[in-house]
Amino acid sequence: MTEPPRPPGAGDPGFPPDPTAPSGVPGHAGSGDPTAPLSGAPGPGNHPPPGDYPPPTGDQPPSGGYPPPGDYPPPGGFPPPGGYGPPGAGYPAGGGYGPPTGGYASNDDKNWALIAHFGGAVGVIVGGGLLGWLAPLIALMARGQQSPTARAHAVAALNFQLTWMIVGVLSWVVTLITCGVLFFVPMLVWLVPLIFGIVGGVKANEGVLYRYPMTYGFTR
Repeated sequence: MTEPPRPPGAGDPGFPPDPTAPSGVPGHAGSGDPTAPLSGAPGPGNHPPPGDYPPPTGDQPPSGGYPPPGDYPPPGGFPPPGGYGPPGAGYPAGGGYGPPTGGYASNDDKNWALIAHFGGAVGVIVGGGLLGWLAPLIALMARGQQSPTARAHAVAALNFQLTWMIVGVLSWVVTLITCGVLFFVPMLVWLVPLIFGIVGGVKANEGVLYRYPMTYGFTR
């Protein structure tokens, strides 16, 4: 039998392959490039062929890591205006404090307290520093049994004046021994019960029991 004719270059020795031959010729992929991969085969570098990526689904978050618009909670986490109570609701109304007191149950207590302190200062002046104890003793005897407040003021003034009366006596002794050379010592001693007696009277007028310094407790 006679063999059908072959196309040029289809296997005849001595003829190079025809680059324009149909795709059915072995060794050609129809694109003219003998190294082109077949359809569906991975391309160079193990990358998938073009067109094989899945379409976007719309569930991916936008760039930057922020949630899509509309996912924020609605405003209202803060209390609405007007949530505070009426002005002054948390504070006591005016007049909650009582009237200031003078520290005395009656005017008689205050008067005898003033006599004990100011009278001691007067006794220092009149008695040459030796009679400051007289007025506090009278106040103690006259009002001390009826009022603890008056007694406390009288006792404080009496102990102070008795202490400095003794110091005054010693100062006179020193003056006599020195034949009057230290005559100024009794004067300095007089100033102490005089000044502190006035201070005690001012504090007593304010309703405060004054604690005399440099005092020995002879009575309670």
